[in-house]
Amino acid sequence: MRKLEPGRIVVASHNEGKVRELADLLGPHGVKPVSAAQLGLPEPEENGTSFVANSELKALQAADLSGLPALADDSGLCVDALHGEPGILSARWGGGEKDFSMAMRRVWDGVKAAGPEAGHDAHFVCALSLAWPDGEIESFEGRVDGALVWPPRGDKGFGYDAMFVAVGESLSFGEMEPTHKHGLSHRADAFRKLVAALL
Repeated sequence: MRKLEPGRIVVASHNEGKVRELADLLGPHGVKPVSAAQLGLPEPEENGTSFVANSELKALQAADLSGLPALADDSGLCVDALHGEPGILSARWGGGEKDFSMAMRRVWDGVKAAGPEAGHDAHFVCALSLAWPDGEIESFEGRVDGALVWPPRGDKGFGYDAMFVAVGESLSFGEMEPTHKHGLSHRADAFRKLVAALL
């Protein structure tokens, strides 16, 4: 398995929250992240049928176009009462503007419609894929379990963070300091596996 050398790496995302979180995770490893948006790279159509498939197509395109190693993330919220939705369509539930206030309301309305016996259990999944310009790629998947809360709490996170409380925690991801969230999130879980294999 190829090791990631210190130097520049493309974070293949136009989501500022994800870029910031991945940059924080990469910082201690001598890797200098630059976002796909900073390089003017296009966003590929995410037409994969799994988190890993979507993260791989983003990483491969960014590595090919930039000539640098590229790290891509595909992640989402999977709600038991909604049979795993929104899942890989998590960002799309916010519409063309990616309005996560609307997306969270849509999730909660679905949970309420499912009835009290459906419960509030949910989990986040994150697939991280690291691709090199020659087409080699490695992928890792992380997960964190928890439950949904309403109304949303906190403004420190992004996406669905404000309505998700991880098992064993009292604060939502939206209320947590980033350093604490980085220790237990789905992205941190996937990143630990990546570091163990590639750094």
